[in-house]
Amino acid sequence: MPEIFRKFGFVFFFYSNEGQEPMHVHVRKAGGFAKFWMEPIELDFSQGLKVQDIKIAEDLIIEHQQLIKDRWYEVHGS
Repeated sequence: MPEIFRKFGFVFFFYSNEGQEPMHVHVRKAGGFAKFWMEPIELDFSQGLKVQDIKIAEDLIIEHQQLIKDRWYEVHGS
């Protein structure tokens, strides 16, 4: 489970065996979690996260979009 970064209690990561799916990132915080597609950035699903936390997570994904994409290619290839 490659971790990409942590900020404000959120952890952003991939599962290493998910390279068959389109580019995406997982996020967890305090027992809640979500999955976002990267192109375009869009929430796929969430459970246990407040609406405000989902918005913050999305903003962090936008802010760190290039880092996430670079790490995706490192882990899953092009």
